[in-house]
Amino acid sequence: MSSSFASALGPFADTLRNALPQDCFAPMEPRYREEPRGRWQAADGLLVKPATVEHVRTAICMAKDARVAVVPYGGGTGLVGGQISESQIPAMVVSLERMDKIRAVHADENVLVAEAGCILSNVHAAAHAVDRMFALSLASEGSARIGGLLSTNAGGVNVLRYGNARDQVLGLEAVLPDGQIWNGLSRLRKDNTGYDLRHLLIGAEGTLGIITAASLRLAPIPATRGVAVFAVKDPAAALRLLSIARDQMGEGISAFELMHRQGMDFLAETLPDVRLPFASPPEWTVLVDVGLAHGLDPAKALEHLFEAGLDAGLVHDGLIAQSGQQADAFWAVRERMPEANRHIGAVSSHDISLPLSELPGFIPDANAALARLGDFRVNCFGHLGDGNLHYNVFPVPGKTRADHQNQRDDIKRTVHDLVHARGGSVSAEHGIGRLKVDDLRKYGDPVRMAAMASIKQALDPAGIMNPGVMFAA
Repeated sequence: MSSSFASALGPFADTLRNALPQDCFAPMEPRYREEPRGRWQAADGLLVKPATVEHVRTAICMAKDARVAVVPYGGGTGLVGGQISESQIPAMVVSLERMDKIRAVHADENVLVAEAGCILSNVHAAAHAVDRMFALSLASEGSARIGGLLSTNAGGVNVLRYGNARDQVLGLEAVLPDGQIWNGLSRLRKDNTGYDLRHLLIGAEGTLGIITAASLRLAPIPATRGVAVFAVKDPAAALRLLSIARDQMGEGISAFELMHRQGMDFLAETLPDVRLPFASPPEWTVLVDVGLAHGLDPAKALEHLFEAGLDAGLVHDGLIAQSGQQADAFWAVRERMPEANRHIGAVSSHDISLPLSELPGFIPDANAALARLGDFRVNCFGHLGDGNLHYNVFPVPGKTRADHQNQRDDIKRTVHDLVHARGGSVSAEHGIGRLKVDDLRKYGDPVRMAAMASIKQALDPAGIMNPGVMFAA
């Protein structure tokens, strides 16, 4: 962050306190100064908790005039440091947590209008109350907020069927860096009236403005649901099984998750309360979740999939959930894997995506490249249906990540170089934040990067919006 920014404390804070209600201000608690992995610690700053879009507008206008850096804050669950200021110059942190209302629900239109501070699980509950679902789903849904999820274009487990966050949004309300309010809460499916600012702001990680509300696309709740875990030969077999599943069930597949045995071992070691589906974990497992229409039997569909996989030599064992409780238990294995990872302590974590046909070749190549750097354990798991892998590197027993601190950059570069060479992305669903600014500069297309810089300059010439995120400070 540039040293030319002014402090959010002192005179600026006094002036802003005179412009906004006193309940818009709160002490800067530790959670606003550090991110979940503890990689960034922010200086003390000014915490602002607006209750209305007008409050946000006032804060942004005054920050622009005073040249104070603005750091938008959602649920604080981001893993790339986008919610934390790196500068020692105090910034203004704008938390949307008080803007947490469901403004409207249009069940017949499959639309729900939510403020940016709504917790994802509360949006799910509001949708279910009218017999609908909001399909964005991820492990942090009990604390992640809509504004942050849209700002990072979050993925989650249902991307295969419903798409990323941006695919589930019809319109936005946002405050732009000059303080103007964009009233774009459209409920339209078709609107060809120029540039789509919605998609410009989604995924911008707060660098082009602050999302304050969104019109969210709902979907019917599948009439029947089935969940299964299958032991597969290898990732290539898993991909072939996915192709067969699509042929048999079409769009009925909600999720298709790949898990390596190392993740099961970590769960057994650190979270023994998680019940593993197989007594002896297979080398590779897939979790399949399907939702079908009335009159269709998901258990039968999963049985047919298993039989086809068995005949083709792709699978060698499997379990189909016989109850909702057992389905939840299967999902707990996948959803608690990141928690087990944190207990072990990763040397280097990678949120990557690859063309589907490149996945089977990438995994052994990456494992071999890492073996040349030293002795490591790798937990590779993720959303196979959309090519998103979490390829995480851990120390062997008896070692800690601190023992490999000097190798972290080499490991990351090795993995990311292999991803880039295969036409993949080094940021699949977590965003760029502060963590991957250098990666974006290294691997990003130069024409695209120049266009992004021009857009940033045009909308935020003062550079106050989340400086140091996406672009070097």
